[in-house]
Amino acid sequence: MAREYSPKQVELAVNTIKTLSIDAVEKANSGHPGTPMGLANIAFELMTRYLRYDPKDPGWLGRDRFVLSAGHASMLVYSMLHLAGYDLPMSELQSFRQWGSKTPGHPEHMHTPGVETTTGPLGQGVGNAIGFALAAKLKAARFGGAFDAIRVFAICSDGDVMEGVSAEASSFAGHVGLSNLVVIYDDNHITIEGETNLAFSEDVGKRYEAYGWFVQHVDGHDHAQIRSALDKAVAQGDKPSFIVARTHIANGAPNARDTAEAHGAPLGKEEIALVKKGMGWDPDKSFVVPEEVYALFRERASDNLKEKQRWESELADWRKAHADAAQALDKLEARQVPADLYEQLLKVLPEKEDATRNLSNVIQQTVAEKVPSLIGGSADLAPSTKTLIKKSGSVGPKSFEGRNLHFGIREHGMGSICNGLALSGGIIPYGATFLVFSDYMRPSVRLSALGELQCLWIYTHDSIFLGEDGPTHQPIEQLWALREIPNLAVVRPADALETAAAWSIALSRRKAPTAFALTRQKVPALKRDEGWDPRNALRGAYVAQEATGGAPDVVIIATGSEVQLAVGARERLEKAGKKARVVSAPCLEVFEKEDAAYREAVIPPGSRRVSIEAGVTLPWRRWVGDDGLSIGIDHFGASAPDKVLGQKFGFTVDSVTERIQSWLG
Repeated sequence: MAREYSPKQVELAVNTIKTLSIDAVEKANSGHPGTPMGLANIAFELMTRYLRYDPKDPGWLGRDRFVLSAGHASMLVYSMLHLAGYDLPMSELQSFRQWGSKTPGHPEHMHTPGVETTTGPLGQGVGNAIGFALAAKLKAARFGGAFDAIRVFAICSDGDVMEGVSAEASSFAGHVGLSNLVVIYDDNHITIEGETNLAFSEDVGKRYEAYGWFVQHVDGHDHAQIRSALDKAVAQGDKPSFIVARTHIANGAPNARDTAEAHGAPLGKEEIALVKKGMGWDPDKSFVVPEEVYALFRERASDNLKEKQRWESELADWRKAHADAAQALDKLEARQVPADLYEQLLKVLPEKEDATRNLSNVIQQTVAEKVPSLIGGSADLAPSTKTLIKKSGSVGPKSFEGRNLHFGIREHGMGSICNGLALSGGIIPYGATFLVFSDYMRPSVRLSALGELQCLWIYTHDSIFLGEDGPTHQPIEQLWALREIPNLAVVRPADALETAAAWSIALSRRKAPTAFALTRQKVPALKRDEGWDPRNALRGAYVAQEATGGAPDVVIIATGSEVQLAVGARERLEKAGKKARVVSAPCLEVFEKEDAAYREAVIPPGSRRVSIEAGVTLPWRRWVGDDGLSIGIDHFGASAPDKVLGQKFGFTVDSVTERIQSWLG
């Protein structure tokens, strides 16, 4: 039962949130003061009456999650975390947006205690919140009622609901019925350029009703209305809740209220003085927190500690009654992966020639058996991406027992939801689509890398050799566009063995995402040198075939389906008296982190180098040098069978050999 506070206590706490926010922005001379002022009433109600948290144990398994999708209003969440007792002292608020502080311009996961996800790119936080809510439902279906108690609250802005990613994710949430989710829409009618009616006139509430959400409308500064709406929202048993809160940006600022200028610039000393005078506060004092406000939040922390103890007691009772399931929960939360997974996968490798997307699906079935944390799906392409877990059912409306997710044709929403699943803990999510459509979800992929999330992005139809669908579906620049994202590894396997290595690499990267690039066309198993070590495939690049009779005249570096071209060209070159080494490089990011001795043993310094990959060539200079030869494709493809495309675009053994011979001289 939430405590009752007097109007005076509420006003004092709300004003404290406002002044902390505007003082921090003013001191930094940078930031967004208006939105925290407009949301202070709602934030107070959430933090003191609804959210269950333990500031001394921010990672408590049973906590509720709060997502500020409107990440530009970061001082709102920092003020709340400070008041709530998290490890965020006043000195950090005073260092807002400064080097080395825990209070960056937009909230960052793993950087600030209590911040659940990295937000700022608008709309992403809505998808993350949906991922959090979905994770709680998945765990409740497996491990019982304790996880049913977990709720997810999010605040989004006008900009969030304009972005397509939030629409995609919200449509999914309404379809499956995430009744543990409450999203509050800060409807303040202001964006950077001016009033929202410059570009935006739809009825957002009606849109969310159409998605299948329970929608309410409130005055976002009226505490009775806010509480009533939140009470109804958390009591919902069937639908996610969407609360349209009409607010005023910079509420309490006599001149800045309802102005676009209040969105993204400091209020200025004179306006701040007027705000504080209007509150009855000393305008000459900054970063003031009355002791009564600290006391109020300490009381909430004490009440939440009792809630935590009750929750943990319920979970302990469940553990005693369900020992096997309790072990499964621990395994899930630890994201346990067998130490010998790669060796186990090598035992089940398909022997026939096949597309790497098909080979991956065979391997995925063993991975799913060994790694229960693996849960995911496709953007309506599972029959093509080959990513279904065959021994599991599907997640659907109010049904969360399965492991196969159906995201619909919503790549961007899929990405943001997968990020939320990863952030929730215990789940290793995967999202699948065609490689060319990675562009539709690039912001989510980038955030998975920035947030150090173990997400698996499974992309198929990885080159022009998908064939007849033509240039709209044939990726050209996508491989390198993904490789340029820091902390993202791109694995493009050449055959079944390298596909097993791809899964092993991805599951070993606990603080980083991995993108798979898999073929539509069949590829044969590579013929590697006798005595080679299969574990070298885990090192990102390795010598697949050595030059005959001494140091190589040329080192041919290739990835994926083009490794076979390198093998064929090597044979021709060797017959012509040129010593050629073939290096298969399924993952350049992993290879680059190997020690210099290994890298130089694979690609000797000073050697003449060729790269072969059916994509853009310019970035390959990093590996072949300015005087190296890069064989690829720097223009769009065409609609034709894959073998015809190979002939027309120079991806045949004859063409590749001729180009290398001509270049060698």
